[in-house]
Amino acid sequence: MAHPSRWTCLCLLLTALSSVAADWRAELPTAQRLGVGDFTWFGLHLYTARLWTVGPVQDWSQPFALELIYHRSLSKATLVKASLEEMQRLSGGSVTPQQRATWTKAIEQAFVDVRPGMRITGLYLPGRGCRFYVDGQLSGEIADPRFARAFFAIWLDPRARDPQLRQRLLGLAGND
Repeated sequence: MAHPSRWTCLCLLLTALSSVAADWRAELPTAQRLGVGDFTWFGLHLYTARLWTVGPVQDWSQPFALELIYHRSLSKATLVKASLEEMQRLSGGSVTPQQRATWTKAIEQAFVDVRPGMRITGLYLPGRGCRFYVDGQLSGEIADPRFARAFFAIWLDPRARDPQLRQRLLGLAGND
């Protein structure tokens, strides 16, 4: 039996890597923007959020993408801390210290310092977890469905800090 050449192995590896590294749109080619809204904190316009879905409504059983286009510089540490605090708040304290430590490590690897104009997109993959893309390039994958649900709940849970942004993202309020 012939063994594949090194060139064949390299080509197969690069093909596999390029499919994972492709922009999130390759995962959701039929996605359409459901809603858009701006997040402002104490008068500072931090980012514009866009929710992309494969159907006419956001559904936790279907993949979707949440795109954030930043208008201010924020450190990775700030993003990690704020995300974990909101995930903890919305979980009602059900996140264990061990889970929090695991989640902290995972998002520290996936997140980056952001500057104005930067685009970060989270891709929700039901039953699998999520992927994060920075300006179209894969920055991390977290294979934990509970993490993914808790993370995207920051924007989509009825108890989200910014209910108007949630309504806009879900297409339930006017999008300017």
